[in-house]
Amino acid sequence: MPAKVSDIIEEHLETIYRLQERGGVARTSDIVRLMNVAPGTVTNTVERLEKELLVLHKPYKGVQLTERGRRIALSVIRRHRLLERLLTDLLNIEWDKSHAIACKLEHWINEDVAKKIEQVLNNPRTCPHGNPIPTEHGRIFEEKPQPLVGCKVGERIIIAKIIDEKAEFLQYLNKIGIKPQKNVEVVNRAPLSGPITIKIDGEIHALSRGMASLIMVRKPHK
Repeated sequence: MPAKVSDIIEEHLETIYRLQERGGVARTSDIVRLMNVAPGTVTNTVERLEKELLVLHKPYKGVQLTERGRRIALSVIRRHRLLERLLTDLLNIEWDKSHAIACKLEHWINEDVAKKIEQVLNNPRTCPHGNPIPTEHGRIFEEKPQPLVGCKVGERIIIAKIIDEKAEFLQYLNKIGIKPQKNVEVVNRAPLSGPITIKIDGEIHALSRGMASLIMVRKPHK
């Protein structure tokens, strides 16, 4: 049986995976920001990850997972997203709180427990925020979504997933009705770096470009 990977290693690999999902590479400054830890902690941990062949680190270009690092990261992501579903679907925890709770619990369960959660929940495909749940073999099935910020005026799209799960952001999205599977129409794009205006549930809301870049959408099936 392989040795248990430490919580710190798991958290760093999970963070690097999430950053790679967004931009293809994880810069150490972004790891520091996302994990809210000291730069020295990240530097030391990345050096350790590189020695253990879990990441490749190119100065000034960022960090990327090796295949082994990716497998561990996907295992953590799988446990995390199944726990989020358990918390929201069975325990009625609000979706803006489930992420932080799952972050604490994901290191305490193994794949056997993850499988049982998956079975009880009837094999969910996504977490409450729309992000895909990896299979036990590390495979991910999802349509390729695009960021809302790139949509044109008049486009009608469907919310696919929210890639930033900070509580304040999710609370705001919940307040204006933005959730996975909701239909949205882009009604205006202000020039330069101005807001993007959308219609959802018959109401008009303006989103900053930063917010709109964290909301992924897909086109309706014809």
